[in-house]
Amino acid sequence: MNKKELIASVAKAANLEQSKTRRVLDELLERITEALESGKPVTLVNFGSFKVQSRAPRTGRNPRTGEMVPIPGAQTAKFTAGKGLKQRVNA
Repeated sequence: MNKKELIASVAKAANLEQSKTRRVLDELLERITEALESGKPVTLVNFGSFKVQSRAPRTGRNPRTGEMVPIPGAQTAKFTAGKGLKQRVNA
C-alpha cells in the first residue's frame, strides 16, 4: 500500500474527505519526524516505536577494486513493532 492508497482507505473508513485525511497524515508524519530530529522517541502503544540510533563508523571494501574504504558513522531512524502489531501480523 502506498501513501495515496492509505489516504483513500483511511478517508473511506473514517468518512472524511481525502484532502483532510492527507493533511492529517502529513502532520502526523511531520510531528514524528520533528520528535526524532530532536532525539525524542515516539511510541504508539500496540503499534510500535520509533527512535534514533547511531551507527558506528566502519571500514568497507570497494567491490570493484578491493580497496578498503572508510564508511562514516550516521544517525538512523529505527522502528520496532509493538506487541499488538506483531500479534496481528503473525495471526
